[in-house]
Amino acid sequence: MISKAVSSAIIGVDSYPVNVEVDIADGLPQFATVGLPDTAVKESKDRIRAAIKNSGYRFPEGRVTVNLAPADIKKEGTGFDLPIAAGILAAEEIIRRKDLRQYVIVGELSLEGTVKSVAGALSASIQARKMQMQGIIVPRDNAAEAALIGGIPVIPVEFLSDLVDFFNGLKEIGPVELSLSEIFRNSAVYQADFEEVRGQEQAKRAVEIAAAGAHNILMVGPPGSGKTMLAQRLPTILPDLEFEEAIEITKIYSVAGLLGSRETLMGTRPFRSPHHTISDVGLIGGGQFPRPGEVSLAHNGVLFLDEFPEFKKNALEVLRQPLEDGMVTITRSATSATFPARLMLAAAMNPCPCGYLSDPRRACRCSQLQVRQYRSRISGPLLDRIDIHIEVPSVRFSDLEGRKPGESSQTIRERVNRARAIQTERFAGAGISCNAHMSARHIKEFCRLCPESKKLMEMAVDQLGLSARGFTRIIKAARTIADLEGSGEIRHPHVSEAIHYRSLMAAGLK
Repeated sequence: MISKAVSSAIIGVDSYPVNVEVDIADGLPQFATVGLPDTAVKESKDRIRAAIKNSGYRFPEGRVTVNLAPADIKKEGTGFDLPIAAGILAAEEIIRRKDLRQYVIVGELSLEGTVKSVAGALSASIQARKMQMQGIIVPRDNAAEAALIGGIPVIPVEFLSDLVDFFNGLKEIGPVELSLSEIFRNSAVYQADFEEVRGQEQAKRAVEIAAAGAHNILMVGPPGSGKTMLAQRLPTILPDLEFEEAIEITKIYSVAGLLGSRETLMGTRPFRSPHHTISDVGLIGGGQFPRPGEVSLAHNGVLFLDEFPEFKKNALEVLRQPLEDGMVTITRSATSATFPARLMLAAAMNPCPCGYLSDPRRACRCSQLQVRQYRSRISGPLLDRIDIHIEVPSVRFSDLEGRKPGESSQTIRERVNRARAIQTERFAGAGISCNAHMSARHIKEFCRLCPESKKLMEMAVDQLGLSARGFTRIIKAARTIADLEGSGEIRHPHVSEAIHYRSLMAAGLK
């Protein structure tokens, strides 16, 4: 007896359909799974056998063969437990309805027959909608996540018996219904605010410019000057998150298995701050079955690298591609996966190994050789991809003691939103949405300099030794400064301020 069910598997952050074919034949008892299953899929036979028996159903005594098609793509994970069990029960005619193939089925089984949550339910739901299926059957814990996109009935099951009773018409299980607007509104709450930052007006100005144009930023200053505090509040002034962006972020976290049990939708921009001991695979993604790394988990948000020079050199160098392309492609012998990685990089470092080279109140203990070696850990090509370099000095007592709060994140975000609206209108139909992503063609069209600004740029190139990339980064930053002021023309003060944000490079940070 042969039966067929439909499931789903993940490559990158996207899902593809998997046909689960079950054949039960006479012979010695045997359970074989074919179709390039990994260890977790092969081990599912013991979970499935126990789950079927403990749910009160008969497990076939003959030869059971399960084929996962397409057979040329390796399958991994525990999400095939439920569709395989459904196929076996259908082949044994315990499930009697013939429309098993009209539903996508995903879920892990416990030995007692409980259906447990799996990673990637949102991607599976999107694939089911593309295939125009009658619905998708998922674990109850994944139901709200899978129902985010709408347009496909999501049937939650808690036990294997729920699935059997649903297909046999013995139990009515209604699809999950969500108030997406309410979920999105309730999840869009940040726990930090810029009004908590005391002093550092110049640094806050630089962070605002970075947010307005999606520019990468490097903060240099002694310990305790507020670099981490500024970076943690950077997501709170980024433009308001659109629902489509929230779905993209949620899909990445779903595939990575990082959605909490109470978290349905990622309504805030992500902030990722990996430790400096992270490997290049942890940072960029990878593994035998490619998984998203920190750069993808920071998609549409901020990746903060504290103690920038302490990161391994090979880990830092792999950042070049995502900073330029906004995506990461990981190729393995079995498959190739592409992950989105359109992020803002915020980095922080001390000016020297001891941290007090630029502090007027503490003496630096480092030699010039130690300072050069410390700074040389960051390559010039990587620094070239960071648009804004800003010094963050120690905070004065008068600023710390002052009772007047600074500007709130909401106030700053309103200015950032206005600047981004100008950019959205400017780049309509160009395939980009902000100044940091401009190509040479866009710069030529939208960033014309007046004669005075051209002369200033010529002096900067000669005196600072700027590369071609450094030159274009200054132009992009100047364009953003002009947008914040509502100016259609890039004027001399805009270029002068943008050059100032590259001056640290000329001081030896390369």
